[in-house]
Amino acid sequence: MHLKRLLPCLLVVAATLTPGSVQAGRPLSPEDWFRFQAVSDLHIAPDGAAVAYLVTSYDKESDESRSALWMANWAGDASVQLTRGESVSEPRFSPDGRYLSFLSARPAEGKAQLWVLDRRGGEPRQLTHVTGELTGYEWSPDGQHVVLVMRAGEKTPKPIVIDSFQFKADRDGYLSAASRSHLYLLEVRSGACEPLTADSGKKESLPAWSPDGEQIAYVSDPMKGPEQTGLDEIDLIAARAGSTPRQLLSTWSPNRQKLQWTADGTRLALLQGAEAKFSAYIMDSLAVLEVKSGEVRPLTDRLDRAVLSPAFAADGRSLEFAVEDDGNQYPARVTLASGAIERLGGPMVVHELAAAAGHTAVLVSSDRGPVEVYALEKGQLRPLSAHNQALFGELQLGSVEDISFRSRDGTAVHGQLVKPPDYVSGRRYPTIVWIHGGPNGQDDHSLELQGYGPPLERQLFATHGFVVLAINYRGSTGRGAKFARSILADWGHREVEDLLAGVDYAVGKGIAEPARLGIGGWSYGGLLTDYVIASDTRFRAAISGAGSGNQLSTYGTDEYIVEYNAELAPPWRNPGLWLKVSYPFFHADRIRTPTLFLGGDKDFNVPIGGGEQMYQALRTLGVPAQLVVYPGEYHVLTRPSFLLDRFRRYLDWMDKYLKDKS
Repeated sequence: MHLKRLLPCLLVVAATLTPGSVQAGRPLSPEDWFRFQAVSDLHIAPDGAAVAYLVTSYDKESDESRSALWMANWAGDASVQLTRGESVSEPRFSPDGRYLSFLSARPAEGKAQLWVLDRRGGEPRQLTHVTGELTGYEWSPDGQHVVLVMRAGEKTPKPIVIDSFQFKADRDGYLSAASRSHLYLLEVRSGACEPLTADSGKKESLPAWSPDGEQIAYVSDPMKGPEQTGLDEIDLIAARAGSTPRQLLSTWSPNRQKLQWTADGTRLALLQGAEAKFSAYIMDSLAVLEVKSGEVRPLTDRLDRAVLSPAFAADGRSLEFAVEDDGNQYPARVTLASGAIERLGGPMVVHELAAAAGHTAVLVSSDRGPVEVYALEKGQLRPLSAHNQALFGELQLGSVEDISFRSRDGTAVHGQLVKPPDYVSGRRYPTIVWIHGGPNGQDDHSLELQGYGPPLERQLFATHGFVVLAINYRGSTGRGAKFARSILADWGHREVEDLLAGVDYAVGKGIAEPARLGIGGWSYGGLLTDYVIASDTRFRAAISGAGSGNQLSTYGTDEYIVEYNAELAPPWRNPGLWLKVSYPFFHADRIRTPTLFLGGDKDFNVPIGGGEQMYQALRTLGVPAQLVVYPGEYHVLTRPSFLLDRFRRYLDWMDKYLKDKS
């Protein structure tokens, strides 16, 4: 195993978290994608002496992204890459901390299996030989069993028979009975595997063992009609084959569920969402469930902010988590007994948090540095990894400033302004409004490398001479439920006003050149791009990635049926509203902006048809437009050459229409 020494680079990595740190170097390049190291999936050893995580890299020769398992010691002076070759997922420490387990298809064309690796060295050992599709698992407290989350495997294609109300999901495809995951019990020593749950009408996932190893709590989705959709059942079953589950709770689904037992086995910590009509504006909240009585007690409702990545502290009497708050995600702790909430650190962007044995590890990024692993000690960060240090040491990034301004109706709107590294005060610059997706989410002080992270794209434009506006329009999270829900059933109205007010702010400050304005985004950022260019003709260039201007065409063709029925009502009940929120397509004749449309042909989140319709409309109207379809890709692109291609096209399109050619 190769040890990577970190001591010489600790001060350099720490400096990337300081907004005022000085950098000198070159612009960010699309080709840099092949050097990015995306850090994710953080776990901490039971004794707190080490952390494990995944590092995703992008291989040019194979044109694939691969995730490898890494481990760093708590002292922070060394890290080791534990796996090579085939990609791995779902890393876990065994309960005794001696082993690290993961899912991987080895060989790559085979089925993913569960593997275990001795932390002290050696080759991985295969634990399962299943024919189904493994999607998750959890160790029993004594390490003698593993509960598997698995879908049935099929050797040859069969007709897809649909009987559930919500029948599509990006990457998962069509949701038939065969695609529903169930729980299986694996005996580690013998390899024997038996079904634990077998209700073909339900999808079962996210198991959590009770501390005594006798019971397993899990999430059960009944996959029934519209009245049940958007609800999670939390069920409990004895950890032996043939047991009958019982329902503990039915709760609105959060964005990301996580079940955790208290040390005495009497309560479950869980995340809760919001009723179906607020499906697009969910801010996950933390609660605790009394297993015996079924009573639920909220823990973070007073925050009026979304929480993520909860983990029990070493004392077992409190939970640590991250709080999404107005451009940051800070760490916090709540005491179960009193409900008192304590902030654990200053402004930072925490993506994941893990705690054990009095140690808290976090994944943190900043304006100048992508996600890395840190120890969180008395509110301060100490680096445990430095995978992107060499690359970002070469770059000269733009400065990021918080901005605040008033929208048309007087609402305060916040965001960030990203300036080119060589920005000269008093000079006007070509300016791009780059819009985050969601709308559930926010622009923050981070530098994401995975997916279609807007912060990385902001720096791509800024380092090539553009000023970039990142605006947390109404509908965004980070400012409370009222702010997020203010666009309920009124899409493309207040968000557009907020985005245009941001442009007016930058023009009024003498920063943006009024004659050289661009706009773009991906997902809901693509939708809002369509809305804006159908509302205002001042933009000279637009990029609409995975967007849609005709929301009528999305009903039943994407994965948001719960939101549509609850928030807008079905089209036959409220056709006027559906036409209203589809105005970019039905009023495409108002658009004058040359627009680049992009998307993946397998996207079930926002199907490529949304871009195709808008492209066809603009070409019919004689407005310059181009459509780029990425074959085999879902909502989030993963093929490295396509990621590089998209970044090149972004720059080329904006350069063509916004840069001064004189």
